[in-house]
Amino acid sequence: MKLSIKELLEVTQGKLIKGENLDEKFSISTDTRSITTENIFLPLKGANFDGHDYIDEAINQGCKAYFIDKEHKPSSKAVEFVISVDDTLSAYLKAANYVRKKINPVVVAITGSSGKTSTKEFISSVLSTSFITHKSALNHNNEVGLCQTLFSMPESCEYAVIEMGMRGLGEIELLSKYSEPDIAVITNIGTSHIGRLGSVENIAKAKYEITSYLKDKGTLLAFDDELTKKYCNWQAKKIFYGKEYEIISEKEDSTEFVYENEQYIIPVVGKYNVVNSIAAIEIGKLAGISYENLKKGLLNYIPVGERGTVIDTNNNIKFVVDCYNANPDSVMASIDSVISVYKNSKVVLVLGDMAELGEFEEQMHRKVGQFIAEKSVHSLITVGQKAELIAETAGEAINKRSFSNNAEAAEFLQNYLEKDTVVLLKGSRCMKMEEIANYLK
Repeated sequence: MKLSIKELLEVTQGKLIKGENLDEKFSISTDTRSITTENIFLPLKGANFDGHDYIDEAINQGCKAYFIDKEHKPSSKAVEFVISVDDTLSAYLKAANYVRKKINPVVVAITGSSGKTSTKEFISSVLSTSFITHKSALNHNNEVGLCQTLFSMPESCEYAVIEMGMRGLGEIELLSKYSEPDIAVITNIGTSHIGRLGSVENIAKAKYEITSYLKDKGTLLAFDDELTKKYCNWQAKKIFYGKEYEIISEKEDSTEFVYENEQYIIPVVGKYNVVNSIAAIEIGKLAGISYENLKKGLLNYIPVGERGTVIDTNNNIKFVVDCYNANPDSVMASIDSVISVYKNSKVVLVLGDMAELGEFEEQMHRKVGQFIAEKSVHSLITVGQKAELIAETAGEAINKRSFSNNAEAAEFLQNYLEKDTVVLLKGSRCMKMEEIANYLK
């Protein structure tokens, strides 16, 4: 969305260093690689970069206007407009909040220890059957991603579905402040990022920051379990979801279930995906969407990233590639799903390190191992030093091998895997477990 120089000055509390025609409009860009004459460049700072160093490059690309913070001086290169602000990220957030209010969609904000992206996609798919809907792009779940999401909304947007991630306390509160949700969703409270936050209690506090700027008449949807109820801080309308459903059938590419006496089909497997889809059903009901469109929206769901993608090989070996990220809860849920769906196949688990567990990493990896010891699987292959702890506690009844990297594991699996085998690949993003499937397919 384009804003006038006058609007940008007002919402950012900026000072016009250069320029005259305050009615001229620009859209904000933070990337000199794609900048045009219609953009005003906003230089952001990171741990290892400062966007102010790229102002001249932006001008060379045709940019006619840019922001600077109070610590920097304008470039000597000629442009039409220069706006000075105290802090460029703060200015970006204020401008994004202005756009949020100007377009005024119903904002659905989503956070949780796992399932955020899948739930966002389910909700967006359902809402899109009946409303003009906009959603966060993949990985756009921090402050900059929030701004990009809000600025890329069409002016006719009726619903905005925004994913909110975090690595520490205060981050989701900031996202809540500038998005001002009408509906907040907490998919669950688990052990993801426990290494950074130190306790499940702190994780719960961080997740419930999403309600900090939830509108007074807004609605909270939270997964129905002991933790989400224990730490719930929202006193107005709330819905706890995800417990009361019945799975009718599970196939390799779909799940059929009944929820509140209505039948639905989702084009993916796993109980956790059923729960994620129920959040979308509840929001669809809040929006007044018909049962037929609720069903249609769930069927239209498309997974994104490496989340449960099934790859068939020529020798009747299937790879379930679920390695976008991993924490103990999501790993155990994926294992249960594969065992349930592929009852008549040999199940081989290929598990990598789980990251960001801090002082809890040994305890959490061993917990997964103990979980596997009680399951019926053919083999366990681990990749990485931490994942070896899973193998150590997985019991002696299972075939086990541990490797230091994906290449070693793939080389072993190439000769080890037999026909009618299903291989689950699961690990944290840093482990890049999909490399194993790419090597073997």
